[in-house]
Amino acid sequence: MSARSEAVTALRRIAKGAKAGDLESQTLDFKEDKAGRSEIDRVVAEAAICFANSAGGVVVIGVSDKARGLDALTGTAVDPDHLRQRVFELTSPPLSVTVERFEDRPDILLAIVPQSPEIHADTKGRATQRINKDCLPVMPVDYQRLREEKQGVDWSAGSLEIGLHHLDPEALATARRLLARFSDERRLLATRSDADLLRAVGALDPQGRVTRAGALMFAPPTFESDELVYQYRATPGGEPRTVQRLRAPLVIAFQRVMDLVEARQTLTPITLPNGQQFSLADFPTLAVREVISNAICHRDYTRRGATLIEHSPEVFSIASPGPLVAGVTVDNILTTASRPRNAALTRMARTLGLAEELGRGVDRIYRELIKAGRGLPRIEAQVDQVRFVFVGGAVNTQVARFFATLPDDERDDTDMTLVVHRLCSAKTVSATDLTRLLQKPEYEVQAVLRRLATDEIGLIEPTRATARRAAPTYRLRAEALRQLGSAVVYQRRTTDDIDRKIIAHVDEYGRITNSTIQNMLDVHVFKSRDIIADLVDRQILTRISTQTRGPRVEWGPGEKFPQRKRRAASKRTPPDQGTLFDRDE
Repeated sequence: MSARSEAVTALRRIAKGAKAGDLESQTLDFKEDKAGRSEIDRVVAEAAICFANSAGGVVVIGVSDKARGLDALTGTAVDPDHLRQRVFELTSPPLSVTVERFEDRPDILLAIVPQSPEIHADTKGRATQRINKDCLPVMPVDYQRLREEKQGVDWSAGSLEIGLHHLDPEALATARRLLARFSDERRLLATRSDADLLRAVGALDPQGRVTRAGALMFAPPTFESDELVYQYRATPGGEPRTVQRLRAPLVIAFQRVMDLVEARQTLTPITLPNGQQFSLADFPTLAVREVISNAICHRDYTRRGATLIEHSPEVFSIASPGPLVAGVTVDNILTTASRPRNAALTRMARTLGLAEELGRGVDRIYRELIKAGRGLPRIEAQVDQVRFVFVGGAVNTQVARFFATLPDDERDDTDMTLVVHRLCSAKTVSATDLTRLLQKPEYEVQAVLRRLATDEIGLIEPTRATARRAAPTYRLRAEALRQLGSAVVYQRRTTDDIDRKIIAHVDEYGRITNSTIQNMLDVHVFKSRDIIADLVDRQILTRISTQTRGPRVEWGPGEKFPQRKRRAASKRTPPDQGTLFDRDE
């Protein structure tokens, strides 16, 4: 989603009652014009510097970030051309911004700031950068890194004064094993000489010197290698049970840390309606693989320090030194064009199969977590490190089964998985509601929703009240609701409610089957099976059929089946309610 689209969507939400301060982001800031023209000129110039040195953004002038609704839209009398000129004059090197009026309220201005290839400062030489919602000083140690990133300089492509003989033979052997697994032309690399293999993956420059990327991937710890530290804890706050410091070449360290994670994963078996079985790990292997490769490929290697992986059954986190790459924010990380900090190292990792070949990898992380019944990852982006956090716990088997039964194309669609994830907690959604989650402009989100509502996909449908609108509100279709079952929080039934319905049915008919429970509660066969097992464990139901398996199994009252309380017959009969047979003949 572009910064301008984000600003327009936010202003319309504010007009409906949202608080402006809650909608600010790494690319959006609100300023109230309440201190006079010279003051607002300076304030906007400072905010523009902050955005230009980061990913760009929009400064909205004439909005209070503390008020709600129309009271927050205070407006401004500043002329757009004047403001554009003053920002140019108050920045060094001069910064050109676009200033336009908001179409719904011409007294509100949008100062659109592009990401700049330069590092800008105010007239006193102070440069800032946007980190989350804050403007923080650009420290001297960050100037070179930030300038190189803006100008597309790849640190990892630089050469070192070492040659092929300095590389680790075991690392080269590991690379050959990885390449031999492919079915495309990469398989042939495994049979080439060391020099040819290393040139093909970008580890040697034309003069035969080892590149920094090559040293990180294949050289022993004495060359360009930082620690990759793995810690396992039985509980998130407990003492580490296992600590491994991996300073071997990255191609070996990566494989080793994946082995350490997989050895400590707990698997939950899942059975599909067609009888197919598969297992879900605490944390999806593909998501773990991508987040580790991202941390290795995109960390700032000019900062010394370890990439720290912390693992417990409930939480998996990885923190890597350095901020997000210039131009990438938490709010655009899903959809922004791939901008690797270490392009040569990233290409090498993709060639070897350590990272996703296409796309950003982050979208795969989101997708795999949702498909496995997990929540979205938490991304903490600071000026000195980036941290990804996955939260585990009990697997949501209903969600996992739902996605496992979808066609491959739909199951691997990140937009679709995000829409389903939101609709498990929200009864309805609109394109406006989903712009920040999908990180796309409203018109693109609307196209996503329309596709998911087609009969071919059949996942969602417009609500009856909004079906004729250009931008309807959508809800899950009945079949999707049934398959997702208790994963949809707003249709969860309490145990008391389930008991009451089943007990009433058995009390009236004397028996019940799995199919009857499915139809009565609109649940999947597996959920119905779990409900029966719980009632049998509590001796409320017991099997009464000779059939022990299959749809014909019947269940009746158990030892603790509640007896219906009947009102006692009245001992007195009102005199006027006697019958004809009470009379004496």
